[in-house]
Amino acid sequence: MKLDRKTFTTKLDGEDISIEVSGLAGQANAAVIGRHGNTVVLATVVMGKEDRPGDFFPLTVDYEERFYAAGKIIGSRFIRREGRPSDEATLSARLIDRTIRPLFDHKLRREVQVVVTVLSYDESRDPDVIGLLSASTALHISDIPWDGPVAGIQTIRKDENGEILYKSFLAGPEKYVNMIEFEGREVSESDALEAFTSAHAKVKELVAFQNKIRSEIGKEKASIPVPEYDPEFVKEIRAFLDNDLGNALREKRLDSLKKSLFEHISSQEAFAEQEKNIEPVFEEIVDEFVHTEALKHGRRVDGRALDEIRPLYGETGLFSLTHGSGLFIRGNTQVLAMTTLAAPSAEQLIETMETTGRKRFMLHYNFPNFSVGEVGRSRGPGRREIGHGALAAKALAAMLPKKEEFPYTIRIVAETLSSNGSSSMASTCAGCLSLMDAGVPIAKHVGGIAMGLMLNKDGSEYRILTDIQGPEDHYGDMDFKVAGTVDGITAIQMDVKIKGIDAKIFEEALERAKQARAQVIDVMKKTIPGSKSSVSVHAPKIVTLKVPKEKIGEIIGPGGKNINGLIAASLNKITIDIEEDGMVYVAGVEKELVDRAYESIKAMTREFKVGDIVNGKVVRILEFGAIVDLGGNRDGMIHVSELKEGFVKKVEDVVHLGDEVIAKVIRAEDGKIGLSLKNLA
Repeated sequence: MKLDRKTFTTKLDGEDISIEVSGLAGQANAAVIGRHGNTVVLATVVMGKEDRPGDFFPLTVDYEERFYAAGKIIGSRFIRREGRPSDEATLSARLIDRTIRPLFDHKLRREVQVVVTVLSYDESRDPDVIGLLSASTALHISDIPWDGPVAGIQTIRKDENGEILYKSFLAGPEKYVNMIEFEGREVSESDALEAFTSAHAKVKELVAFQNKIRSEIGKEKASIPVPEYDPEFVKEIRAFLDNDLGNALREKRLDSLKKSLFEHISSQEAFAEQEKNIEPVFEEIVDEFVHTEALKHGRRVDGRALDEIRPLYGETGLFSLTHGSGLFIRGNTQVLAMTTLAAPSAEQLIETMETTGRKRFMLHYNFPNFSVGEVGRSRGPGRREIGHGALAAKALAAMLPKKEEFPYTIRIVAETLSSNGSSSMASTCAGCLSLMDAGVPIAKHVGGIAMGLMLNKDGSEYRILTDIQGPEDHYGDMDFKVAGTVDGITAIQMDVKIKGIDAKIFEEALERAKQARAQVIDVMKKTIPGSKSSVSVHAPKIVTLKVPKEKIGEIIGPGGKNINGLIAASLNKITIDIEEDGMVYVAGVEKELVDRAYESIKAMTREFKVGDIVNGKVVRILEFGAIVDLGGNRDGMIHVSELKEGFVKKVEDVVHLGDEVIAKVIRAEDGKIGLSLKNLA
């Protein structure tokens, strides 16, 4: 059987990118293999045969890392196969999902599944770029109704010193940008705009490439009927909602109004068979109302001005035993962040298809059911929680001190206590407060804000909203989160429900966000002006020293005897971490024990030189001299001839067992140290 391969090639930043269509995965609606260098992915798209019940579009996007792609066999000792997706894989799936989802007709009820499987990874080319391109091409050439294609561009800019200034991933269709991930070091709004425009120019080229492929091999799109509603039915719902919808939104009783609507329609015999359509029609009418209020009247559902931020509040030091805590409240959104400090050994070990290493800074975001007034089973973090935590971590990472300056492992847990819009940006603010409360010397306050958009149907008129809350997030067209300091941007994340935004809207939203961020940071500064001068008494104390690499073995000792002995001497109240470059970290809550171990290691690795003055205890008396303990399992010998001027008949005539002596080093070679008492002068 021949696979009948057809390969299409284009250039991205001077490198070949190719899409191959063949008989592989032939039972899917479409399948393509994408190649960028030696990074290769398989993208498949499948649509269900029948509509699913419900009032939402059932799209699933899966991103499958395969360890063989990077030539790895990882996992536990007993399980050597891929299991739950890594956080990185989850974020890649979200990135693709957030880009393609807005271009589906959300009245569609056919289940659609997109699966991107990484077959080969060359470590220098991020699979996200070719993964999104391949998923888009598969959708574009398939018979699945979709208003693509899209593409994404990753950009890395460095400063004059070669340090990364920002990293961005920007994606969308030909005319707009509909998804942004951005991480930087206090980047200016003008630099962010330049990243937007330059990346989108490359997106257009990749979109044109996909259009060429479709023109040659694309299938005719399937004609799938979407729900149409009886005009009289819609008119009846409008009439019922007409006088109370605005009040219900302002008074946060939309659910109550919806319940009354269901009761009203159920009592109407003429509409008895249309109850299943109440929910989607209700949602359309509310969406239309929220847009009209903002676009025509400049009104928001809660009565605020378009650029007005809800009341802000911050607090630190809420608990005496935790290392650091910060509470941040914006309107009805509340996040409590807790910072924990630990020794370098507490760093998270990362072993995924793309990464093998350690993570020093972690931010974990929790979103319990009670935060939105619901009941439900507790579960592990989902895609949303992982995504929100990653965004807040990006926002704060740029301001963290380097390990050489602050050698702690840092973990923040953001507990969402109440949510009504942008708990991720509240997590950024609360996380910053908790870091400062914990004594982490971060350079500046980092705050964040979520901006929204109301756009009319033809795109000719829009309003940008500052600090969006629940209904504006749900019914609005954009969720545009910007975090940073008063001097620049550290993170951006954007999702839309429309086709996308242009550079004009992006620029205006950035400027509005800058103004709002300054207000947020002003409240944070009043809460805590800066980082505390020292870490909590309950946090471990860490001392560091650099030793020659060849001395590492002496610290560890045969079978770990020396290092384990030091830890045991502290009753296991300290930890000792030694890195390959010879950096040693001694950590523990009790400073005295930490200092004692530090001095012992220092003594173990001391390089004795002729002329050094040392002190120690006489631990052995020999016929020809005395052995002095110099600490750190090191000793030196005072020959009888070096005890004093003149003849010494017996060693005990000068020194005795247990005496503390001060001596001079007169010989230091081959690990043997000779001492003298008579040559002290």
